[in-house]
Parts: sequence; C-alpha cells; structure tokens
Amino acid sequence: MLSFLFDQENIIISQLISGLTGGRPEQLLVVLIGLGCTSYIIYREDGRAWAFLYFATIPFLNWSFGVIEPWCLVTPTSGDPGRVMYDACLYQNIEVFPKGVSLHPLTIVTGLVFVLRDFVQRNMGQKVLIVMGLGIAWAFYYAWPVIALASGIAFAVSELADWALYTFTRYRLSTRILISSAAAAPIDTTIFLFGADLAVQMQLGEPAGTMLHPANWIVFVIGKMVGAYVVSRAIRRREDAELAAAARA
Repeated sequence: MLSFLFDQENIIISQLISGLTGGRPEQLLVVLIGLGCTSYIIYREDGRAWAFLYFATIPFLNWSFGVIEPWCLVTPTSGDPGRVMYDACLYQNIEVFPKGVSLHPLTIVTGLVFVLRDFVQRNMGQKVLIVMGLGIAWAFYYAWPVIALASGIAFAVSELADWALYTFTRYRLSTRILISSAAAAPIDTTIFLFGADLAVQMQLGEPAGTMLHPANWIVFVIGKMVGAYVVSRAIRRREDAELAAAARA
C-alpha cells in the first residue's frame, strides 16, 4: 500500500515537472529561475493575484492550441483521413466542406481573458502591458514556435483592442468585451489559423489550407463571439446589480 502511494506521488510530481517545463524536465532549474524573475518583475510593478493569474493564462492558452486537439465537426474529404484530430467527427464527408471543419474548445472561453485583463489594469494601469508582454514571451517556450508566434500576435491584437477601449472610452466591461471581440475576432482568427496551418504543415506534413479555409474561419469567429457574448451577459448582470444596489443606497 505504501509502495503504491509512493509510486502515485512520484507520478504526480513527474507530471507537474513535465507540465512546468513543457516536457523538458532537464530544464527545471532554468525554468524555475526564469519564472522567479518574471514573478519578481510583476510583483515589483504592483501586480498581485489577478496579475499572476492573467500572466499564467497567456502561455496556457497558447500551449493548449498546440497540444489539445480541436473538436472535429466535419471530416475532410481531402488530405489524410488518418489524422489524429479527425479520428472522431460529428459529421462525415460533407461535400460542401472538402477540408473539414474543426473548432478548438478553448476558443469559446477566450473572452474570460478580457475580464482578467480588466481587473489587472484597474490595479496596475498601463503596466498591464508589461504582464501581457511577459506572458507572450513565455508562450514561445511552452508552445510550437509557429503556434506561439501566430497565437501571440492574435492574442496581442485582441488584448490591445480591449486595452484601447478601456483606456480611451471607459465603456463598461460588458460592452467592451463585445466591441473588442467583434473588432478583433476576424483579424486574430486569420492570424492564428494561418500560423496553425503552417504548424501542421511543418510538424505533421499536412497540405496547405488544412486549417486556414473559409469554413474553419467562420466557425472560429462564431465560437469566439458566442463565448464573448456569454461572458458579456454574465458581466452585464453583475454590473446592473451593482448599479441597482448603489441607487438604493
């Protein structure tokens, strides 16, 4: 029994180290030093809990797009049918979608990042850009370089759009989420899918256009806007409740 528990503990520790180092446990010391320096910079610039959570979210989302398999909605009629990401699809070989249709599950929750950035900017002001830059820099360590570059640029486009809206308009968060998502989703989706397309060409030998094609583009944009709308409505209810409470006071 003790031996079993000891083995399980070792497995958990190994998995944690692997996750922390991006599957390169021999670099644990370097990663710990790097994260320690990053944490010191964030803390020195008045970043606290929300800032650290916001920082961690950026490389995590970039990593997830290169590791977590997309949901396959329609199997492609062209290319290699044995691809891992197309092993289980909702629909098979629909002629109007020769390249198939896929959607990454975390695309829908990217709107939550706007909420985190808003909380951080309230406390840190324009220094939130430092946290954003550090997060994108670490994304290059944890994700495929092409994915990290494309996703990092796409993420920066979305975040800078929301940052500009917060800084120059002071719209309510619920409104900014919808406006910035509508403005940035077509641009960052194009950038991300272009990078993802290059990545599967380089890493998996897939033909050009496997990820970047009109059907995928439309589904990704819709997925982001659905996620943004859900988050916006939840935030709006909280905002309305706070306004009503203030009016009664």
